[in-house]
Amino acid sequence: MNRKLYLSLLDWKNKKNRKPLILKGARQSGKTWLLKEFGKNEYENTAYINCHHNPQAEEIFRSDFNMERIIRSISALTEQDIYPEKTLIILDEIQEIPNAIASLKYFCEDAGEYHVAVAGSLLGFAIHSGVSFPVGKVNHLTLYPLDFEEYLEAKSGIQTVNFLKKEKLEDLHHLHEKLIEHLREYYFTGGMPEVVSSFLSGAQLREVREIQKQILSDYTDDISKHADDKIITRIHQVWNSIPQQLAKDNYKFLFGDIKKGARAGDFELAIQWLVDAGIIYRIPRVNKVAVPLKFYEDFSGYKLYPLDCGLMGAMVDAPASEILIGNNIFIEYKGAFTEQFVLQQLLSTGIESIYYYYANNSRQELDYVFQLDNKIVPVEVKPEDNLKSKSLKQFITDNPDYRGIRISMSGYRVQEWMTNLPLYAVSRIRDSVINI
Repeated sequence: MNRKLYLSLLDWKNKKNRKPLILKGARQSGKTWLLKEFGKNEYENTAYINCHHNPQAEEIFRSDFNMERIIRSISALTEQDIYPEKTLIILDEIQEIPNAIASLKYFCEDAGEYHVAVAGSLLGFAIHSGVSFPVGKVNHLTLYPLDFEEYLEAKSGIQTVNFLKKEKLEDLHHLHEKLIEHLREYYFTGGMPEVVSSFLSGAQLREVREIQKQILSDYTDDISKHADDKIITRIHQVWNSIPQQLAKDNYKFLFGDIKKGARAGDFELAIQWLVDAGIIYRIPRVNKVAVPLKFYEDFSGYKLYPLDCGLMGAMVDAPASEILIGNNIFIEYKGAFTEQFVLQQLLSTGIESIYYYYANNSRQELDYVFQLDNKIVPVEVKPEDNLKSKSLKQFITDNPDYRGIRISMSGYRVQEWMTNLPLYAVSRIRDSVINI
């Protein structure tokens, strides 16, 4: 299956000031496959080392950072000749060897002609755990689960994706029902590569759900194996409470819903562990919608979302029939799946500084708000084709300099105060903003 990040890897390869690359992302999001595929297609050869439980790899980085010795040792261990510009060196699960992370500084300063890419499912956690990190000496990319366009290409081919990406937004209604059908499938599968591959290969829905459950089990094992004993229980408590909190009309993540009398400070480290592991997204609240949004972040308020809508369905044992048939999933879960889906698509378009807005005095709420250049984009997410948008309408009335974006099951339309974007076309949100 094709991944959009491949093009970003090509850009990295061709940079004149290229630095060693850190590819971040949650376990089983496809980092290893993507780097190996990239090495196979774009280089003469690849020198791949998995650092997990690898004493020989650990020995390479044990004594010093003499790059001539390190490169020679990598060549010997991988049985690959290593040439500048022609060989891709891949260090996988690099967080297992802290000195290997530190060595990236010297790859940058003393061996910049060599192409080095590293990955690790818990790399973010390692970076924040006292490891000597080469600040300013590396490039970063993040691999998310497949977005809807990537899923659609794998399912229906590039022609359907090109139609979705390139046609005028008002012409998308020609494929509206078909795209909604694919959207429902994506709600069930989510974007984890193994899950998508099994579904598209004809696996039974029960088998697909079993794969999702195994991924969740692997995440739980990671918590038990790698987290500090002092916070393991709290990590599990946070992780298990996320779907239930999203199903409520909470204006922020409520610690009292985890444990009576609990406070934010009790769970800060647990939440940061999950964020660093890449398996949850933390979306902060802003108490004012104005440029720059970062100035108005409310550090006491945020919402937490799991990595993937398919995994969220597995977490709550949502029946496949409820997702694939009818509108029950959109009603019973009060938009939680839809908010999750929209967030994933926004992140995949490169919009990373995403917030939500809630006004205590008026209970006015925006599901998401973000900034493109100097333009604020207020977003309301509707799980059905019910187009009542009281909160967004009131916000625009109070802030007439803005125009809203409503994302719903309905088709594309433009009104004086907002644009309705169909859920399957969230990837086109930049186009909608530009045309405002």
